[in-house]
Amino acid sequence: MNLMTHAEPSADLATTTAADVLFYATGGCAFGTVLIARSIKGICAILLGDDARALEDDLAKGFPHSTLVPHEVMVRDDLAKVARYADKPSEGLDLRLDMRGTPIQRRVWNALRSIPPGKTKSYMQVARLINGAYPQLTARIVANACAANPLALVIPCHRVIREDGELAGYRWGLERKRELLEKEAGA
Repeated sequence: MNLMTHAEPSADLATTTAADVLFYATGGCAFGTVLIARSIKGICAILLGDDARALEDDLAKGFPHSTLVPHEVMVRDDLAKVARYADKPSEGLDLRLDMRGTPIQRRVWNALRSIPPGKTKSYMQVARLINGAYPQLTARIVANACAANPLALVIPCHRVIREDGELAGYRWGLERKRELLEKEAGA
């Protein structure tokens, strides 16, 4: 796996306190505009889109109990790493993460991180990774965790497809998902 990340355990989003400060900035990458937010523990959001303002709104909605501080200097190196990764996924991405979500979301996200670049798994296959006994009950949980993923690229939801091999929803758009998979397959 070419993503070298260090996940720090974190409280669920609902229990984040008002003292939680996130520094963020936006920049450009091969997949459009990227917003990166970090806490003192690590990166907690990598959002992709076409409009910086819309990404800032998405960040505010996803972290309603955090104080958001625009601060390019705090995330400049992280922005550069993500932009390099977007250009050349084969070079890997080394970021310290502050993964925030429910315990089941984090379990799904960790399973997704085990999918190698250039490979895909279906929602049902990922469900089997996290709960082999009842995968039909957890395929929907996998889809919901993918939709809630605030860490584009490092939690590779783009590597999850439908059982029939077709691309399915992606928080940052199906065209980005297609481009990501093509870049990784060509790397």
